[in-house]
Amino acid sequence: MLTGREGRRRVILSVDLAARRLGLRPGTPVAKAQALHPDLLIMDADPDGDRAGLERLSLWFQHRIAPIVAPDPPDGIVLDTTGADHLHGGEAVMLENMITRLKESGITARATIADTWGAAHALARYGRGRITLVPPGETAAAIADLPIEALRLPADIIDGLHGLGVSRIGPLAGMPRAPLALRFGPDVARRLDQAFGRQAEAIVPVRLQAPVQVSRNFAEPISAAETIARYITKLVPPLCAGLEEREQGVRRLDLLLHRVDSRTEAVRVSTAMPVRDVRRLTRLLCDRIETIDPGFGIERMVLTASLAEPILHRQGVSALIEEEEADVSDLIDTLANRVGTQALYRFAPVESDVPERAVCRVPALAAEDGKEWPDHWPRPTRLLPRPEPIQTMAVLPDHPPVFFIWRGIRRRIRCADGPERVFGEWWKGDAELTTVRDYFRVEDTSGETFWVYRTGDGEHGETGSQGWFLHGLFE
Repeated sequence: MLTGREGRRRVILSVDLAARRLGLRPGTPVAKAQALHPDLLIMDADPDGDRAGLERLSLWFQHRIAPIVAPDPPDGIVLDTTGADHLHGGEAVMLENMITRLKESGITARATIADTWGAAHALARYGRGRITLVPPGETAAAIADLPIEALRLPADIIDGLHGLGVSRIGPLAGMPRAPLALRFGPDVARRLDQAFGRQAEAIVPVRLQAPVQVSRNFAEPISAAETIARYITKLVPPLCAGLEEREQGVRRLDLLLHRVDSRTEAVRVSTAMPVRDVRRLTRLLCDRIETIDPGFGIERMVLTASLAEPILHRQGVSALIEEEEADVSDLIDTLANRVGTQALYRFAPVESDVPERAVCRVPALAAEDGKEWPDHWPRPTRLLPRPEPIQTMAVLPDHPPVFFIWRGIRRRIRCADGPERVFGEWWKGDAELTTVRDYFRVEDTSGETFWVYRTGDGEHGETGSQGWFLHGLFE
């Protein structure tokens, strides 16, 4: 339980689940809480530390998720993911990955995507779902039944509205504006308009270190795709010049387009390696113009190298017999920014005898780590996502199957090689202390080759169920 001061009173600012079950809530005087429960664990709040932690977490999200990220004190972060969600597999997948990564770090979180900052703030804190996706245009219905505390209003205004018998956003939104403004000032109408999208609310991105940035203001708003492309070609060269002064290349480039209606469109492109090639960066940005909604016009463009890294120079080919290594990074960048970075990868070996653990996905141009694929036994070119059970007849303990039935087709074995015995990795769990698999490479009478295994050694029940599975195909 965290405590702090409100005026001259020392009150509870935050409680955990155990304290909440005791009936304690934020705002309860500390003296009252201690009188009711003398054994409470009370700690002083650290607002400055919390604010710094939110800023660091915002920077983490900015580096990995979207270019426009800002703290939403006291306990939230707001992101504008427009133009960036496709890089993470879509909105639902992106939110799920965010929540999972935070949970792995010991942070319990809830996430919401809505048309406005105010609606997302309200649903993330007062909604029922762990992850909420509000369809465009349905913001009003989604927040109508939420308490008025979700509108980010001052405590005295909330108390006054409760005194009038108003506790939900829907009824509050239906009340006449003039009496509300006369009694409570402009805050109520402003927060309602921000939540419903009738009034824009700018998100000022957090910045840790001044990145290389160039901008252009327009006397007259622009909106045509050709005009946007022309000014992109004018912004990229000075950005690359600034990167050259720092001997850096860009890994992530953010283009922010400020519209006349105070909304901001964002385009993010990523590169597999540090790049400051003007033509490549211009082409990557121009390929994303079709995702930009200029609205009534764009009055300012800002191009930022939000992630830059040193460029490592390497010596070119010096001998006539040497061949220049093909550079496919341009192709990788083009594909990744079209289909998403998560959809473009290559497989790399992992030190494990268990086949499904011996491979992992890494970025397409990730550096080699020196690990090699096992070559003591041949491995199938296609490994099934999960081993599929098959019906077989085999002589135990070490003979291959005579035939097997897979997906309703009976296949007679013409020749086989094995067994290759694979033991469980005992350091991963007690269940693998005694587990065994015997793998066979078998060829049927039609010439197709399969990789099958038996769970267990064929003699002892504690080593496995002795069932048979098909795990891969040699193509």
